[in-house]
Amino acid sequence: MLNIIKAVILGIIEGITEFLPISSTGHLYLADEFVRLSESTAFINMFMVVIQLGAIMSVVVLYFHKLNPLSPRKNSQEKRQTWVLWGKVILAVLPSVIIGLPLNDWMEEHLTSWQVIATTLIVYGILFIIIENHNKKTTAKYTDLNHLPMNIALFIGLFQVLSMIPGTSRSGATILGAILIGTSRYVATEFSFFLAIPTMFGASLLKIAKYFMHGNTFTGMQTVVLLTGVVVSFVVAYLSIKFLLNYIKKNDFKAFGWYRIILGVVVIAYFTLFA
Repeated sequence: MLNIIKAVILGIIEGITEFLPISSTGHLYLADEFVRLSESTAFINMFMVVIQLGAIMSVVVLYFHKLNPLSPRKNSQEKRQTWVLWGKVILAVLPSVIIGLPLNDWMEEHLTSWQVIATTLIVYGILFIIIENHNKKTTAKYTDLNHLPMNIALFIGLFQVLSMIPGTSRSGATILGAILIGTSRYVATEFSFFLAIPTMFGASLLKIAKYFMHGNTFTGMQTVVLLTGVVVSFVVAYLSIKFLLNYIKKNDFKAFGWYRIILGVVVIAYFTLFA
C-alpha cells in the first residue's frame, strides 16, 4: 500500500514537470531521496521513465483532433496540413534517434548525478532569462505551426538532443531552441508537446524492453504500482498542459528560469550537506 502512495506522489511530480520547462528528471531524482519505492533498482529506473507514458497520453487526448489526419471534421486542406505537421514531428525526432539512441546508455550511466542535474538546471535557467530579455526587442518569425519550415523543425529537433543530459528538460531544450530560432512561445510550446509523443513513447518502450531483456518480470503489485503512476501522471499532466498554454498567452518563461536556478541551488545544498 505504501508503494502505491509513493507512486501517486511520483506520478503527480511527473505530471507537473514533464511539460513545464523545469526538468522532470531533476525533480524525480530529488524526490527519489525522500519517496523511494521499495522495489529493485531495475524496477525503479524503469518506473521513472515509463510513467511518462501517462503524461504523453494527455497530449494525445488534448490534441487528438488536431493531430488526427483522418478526422471526418477536417477538409482536404486541413488533412494535408496535419500530415505535413506529422512530417515535421518525425523529421525533428530523427536527431534524437540517430544521435541520442547510441549514447543513451552511456549518458544514463555517466551523467545521472546531482552535480550534472544541478548544473543544467541553473545553466538553462539563466539561458531562459537571457533569451526572454532579448526577445523583448524582437518579433517572432513563426507564429503558426502550419507555416513552420521543415528545416526549422529539424533545428528544433537538434535542440531536443540536448535533453539527454539529465536536468536539462526535454520541453525546456526544445522550447528554448525554438524561441531562439524565431518561433513564438505558443508555437514553441505546442511543437514541444508534439515532439514528446514519438520521443517518449520510444523511450518508454525501449526501457521496458531492456527491463525484460535483463530477466526482470512484473509482479502483480508492481503492475499496480506502475499503472498508478501512469494514470496519475496522465491526469496531472492534462491539467499542467492547460495551465501552461494559458500562462504563456500573457507571460514569458522567465519565472521558470528563476525557478530552475533556485531548484539547482537547493539540489547543490541538499546533496552537499546531507548526501
